[in-house]
Amino acid sequence: MISALAWIKKGAAKQFPDKYNLSEEEYQRISSLTEQQVNDAKEDLNNALKNENAEIKDESMATDKPANKNDDDDELAEYNLDDYDNEVKNERGPQIFSNLAGLTYYSNNKEDPYITLDDAEDEKEEMNELEILPTDNLLITAKTEDDISHLEIYTYIEEEDNLYIHHDIMLPSFPLCVEWLDFKLGRKANEPGTGNYVAVGTFDPTIEIWDLDTVDAMYPDVILGENKKRGKKNKNKNKNNGKINNERHTAAVMGLSWNKTHRNLLASSSADTTVKLWDIQTAQCMHSYNHHKDKVQAVQWNPAETTVLLTGSYDKRVCCFDSRSPQAVSEWGLTADVECLKWNPHQPELFYVSTEDGLVKCFDARTSQSKELFTLQAHDGPVSALDVNPLIRDCIMTGSVDKQVRIWNIANNQPSCVISRNLDVGKVFSASFSLDSPFLAAVSGSKGKVAIWNTVDNATVRNTFGDRISNLPETTNTTNNVEKSEVVTLPDDKEPESDSEEGEGANDDEKGMDVDEEDEDEEDDE
Repeated sequence: MISALAWIKKGAAKQFPDKYNLSEEEYQRISSLTEQQVNDAKEDLNNALKNENAEIKDESMATDKPANKNDDDDELAEYNLDDYDNEVKNERGPQIFSNLAGLTYYSNNKEDPYITLDDAEDEKEEMNELEILPTDNLLITAKTEDDISHLEIYTYIEEEDNLYIHHDIMLPSFPLCVEWLDFKLGRKANEPGTGNYVAVGTFDPTIEIWDLDTVDAMYPDVILGENKKRGKKNKNKNKNNGKINNERHTAAVMGLSWNKTHRNLLASSSADTTVKLWDIQTAQCMHSYNHHKDKVQAVQWNPAETTVLLTGSYDKRVCCFDSRSPQAVSEWGLTADVECLKWNPHQPELFYVSTEDGLVKCFDARTSQSKELFTLQAHDGPVSALDVNPLIRDCIMTGSVDKQVRIWNIANNQPSCVISRNLDVGKVFSASFSLDSPFLAAVSGSKGKVAIWNTVDNATVRNTFGDRISNLPETTNTTNNVEKSEVVTLPDDKEPESDSEEGEGANDDEKGMDVDEEDEDEEDDE
C-alpha cells in the first residue's frame, strides 16, 4: 500500500543528485546517531536472555530435573553442539584458497594494476540516467509491501506522459505521513541556497528528515525526538506509550506540517495526544501543546497567518490557535473522527475538514464554535484524502476507501461534484494536487501504486475551472495536449485478483489505523 504522498516543487531538486559517500566524517555521524539505538538493543537482548534463563530454571524446578538435561544427551554428545558456535582456531589460516600462496586486496578498482577498464563511461551514463530537469515533476510516496517500508521518489515528465521511479529510501517503520521542505539542514546546513528534503512520520515516535538530493543514503540527516536518556526508550516502551512528554513524542507521528515562512519550524501531531513544534535547525522541540484528549490526526499551518496552527483529533474536535499564545484556543465540534485538514490558500480564513462518516465541512476560523459554512456528503465511506487546489480557486479533491476520487466545485459555498473516477489504486489513502500544474493530481492507495491524473483532459473540468486559475508559476505550461493519457501509472508486476487480496489492513491507513500497536496495519479493526 501507499499510505502517503507529496509533490516536490519544480526546480527544487538538484540536476545531478549526489552519490552517497561513506566517509570517515559520515561514519562518525552515523555512529553517534545510532549509539542510543545500539545500547537500547543490547539492553533488550540482555533482558530477553534473563527472562529465558528464569523460565528454564522455573521449568527445571517444576519437573525436579536438572536444567539442560534430557534423555537424548548421550545421543547428541557426539555432535558437540555446546561448542558449535565457538570459533575453530586454525593456525594455518583460511583453507578456502589453500593452494594459493596469498591474495592481495585493493580498496577500489583504480588501485588494482590488473584491472585496466575505465569506469568513466559507466559513471557518466549513470549520472545521465539520474539527471533531473527543472521542468520535471517529482513526487514522494511512502510505500509498504510485505512488511518492508520505503520512500519512492517518482519522476513524471508531463510532455511525454512518462512516469518512473528515480530512486528510493528504506524506512525502519510503517510510514504514516510525509512532508516536503527545502530548508537546508544536517550535513548541508551551512551551504547557501535551498535544499530538497522530506520529513517522515512513522509508527516510531521519532521524525526522520532525509536529503532527497542524495542517492543511496544510508541514514537520515536529522532525527527529531530521539530519547537521549540511555536505556529508557525500550525498557519502558509499553508503559510510556501514549504518555505525554514535553521534549519528544511517545507514540506514532500521524501528521506533519512545514512552515513555509518561518522555514526552520516543523509542526507534528501524534497518537500521544500532543502537537509539537520543532526547530529543525537544532533538532529540538520548542513547544508541546496538549489541548486534545485523543490521538491528533492532522496539523496544518495557516498560509497567511503564519503563526496560526490548525489541529484535528479523534476527540471529534478541530482546534485553532496562535502558536505564540496557545492558551486562547478556538474549537469546533464534529460528529466523527477527523481524517484530513486543509486551509484554503485563496481564502486563508477558511478551512476544510473531512471525517470518518464521509463528510467534508467548511468553517470560518475567525469565529470559534461557529456553524459550518457548508456540509458535503462526499463519500459513503471515510474521506481519507482531501486537498485544495493551490492554483485554481474553489476546487477541492476528495478520496475515500470506497475507491472513488472526486473533484468538487465549491463556489459560493455550494459544493457540486464535477467529476468522479475510480483510478484503480484500490482504497484511496492519499490525493494531492500538483504545486506547479493546475490540472495535475496524484492519487494512491491500497494497491501500492500511484496514479497521475491529468484532469484537463476532461471537458467538464476545463469548462468549470478554466477561467479560475490563479497564483500560476511562470514556468508552468497550461497548453496540455488533449490527446495524452488522462491517467498514467507504472506497469503492474502483479495485480491482486480481488479486493480481499489487497490485504485486510488496507483500510488501516494512516487515517483510520489504531497507531497504538504496530501490528494492526495487517488487520482492519474498523
